[in-house]
Amino acid sequence: MEKRNKETKRPVRTSYTYRFKVNRSDALLDYLLGRLDLSRNSVKGLLHDRKVLVNGTVETRFDYPLAKDDEVRIAKEPVRAANAQQSLKGKGKKKNPIKHCIIYEDDDFLVINKPAGLLSVESDTEKECAYAYAADYLKSRDPKARPYVLHRIDKETSGVLVFAKNIKLHSMLKGHWNEDVALREYYALVEGLPKEEKGTCTVYLAENTNHIVYVSRSRSAKKAVTHYETVRKNGMYALLRVRIDTGRKNQIRVTFADKGFPVVGDDKYGHPESPIGRLGLHAFALEFIHPVTKQTMHFEAKLPAEFNRVFAAKKPES
Repeated sequence: MEKRNKETKRPVRTSYTYRFKVNRSDALLDYLLGRLDLSRNSVKGLLHDRKVLVNGTVETRFDYPLAKDDEVRIAKEPVRAANAQQSLKGKGKKKNPIKHCIIYEDDDFLVINKPAGLLSVESDTEKECAYAYAADYLKSRDPKARPYVLHRIDKETSGVLVFAKNIKLHSMLKGHWNEDVALREYYALVEGLPKEEKGTCTVYLAENTNHIVYVSRSRSAKKAVTHYETVRKNGMYALLRVRIDTGRKNQIRVTFADKGFPVVGDDKYGHPESPIGRLGLHAFALEFIHPVTKQTMHFEAKLPAEFNRVFAAKKPES
């Protein structure tokens, strides 16, 4: 007899009583005592009962180091899974992918080639993210270790993602990250052909209450400068090498959609159909100066093979 009703359990959405964005580095217990109108023992109870999450990961250590822009949440009920990977381990579905995605690691930085479809940092509805996997990876060797978020890339974008490994470097870089980054390069697979083989697109971007970015002429809009060069093309698609001077949210996707050659697979700003089954955007290279050693730190993530398969059947036009 066929077995039925083997239900697939949907992930339970955690409810929170408080959410805080950290303004400066602090120890977790001290930070909570300063933000919550609770006794020291009551705050310790929240930590003990697994109700405190930092960037989506349960933390129970009183001295856990917080950094600027960390998100601290207090859950209404104890959170069983310590983080994304542990919740997946129990289901036997996934292992930590970070080990196979590491581009570079030393005492200061962990750099990965983030897969498309993986969030940089968790959201309200999705816990699986690069930050949680990086935390698991580092804690497996040192229980007190943690990654520090320097920047993010979109969930559906693959490529270079850098975490600091100590709070001092994070503090030195995070405050003016956009100014310290000397190079941001991407590959974009777009639908349609730019009128010019290479060029610079300068637009002004704003964001509405639904978190949709759009080109605007308002005084509050922020300038976004995007340079591109055509690498390959056929009658339908073009592969562009892209360099951005400004790190605005969704900058490349919004700019190219506005110019008439949207990134493939972009169901938010362009066209959801994609010949490669994903968003055609890859963070190829990132470069910045080490704030202590003054060494140039340059990282690259190889272009995914599927970006070139679009052109395999037909030679690009000259």
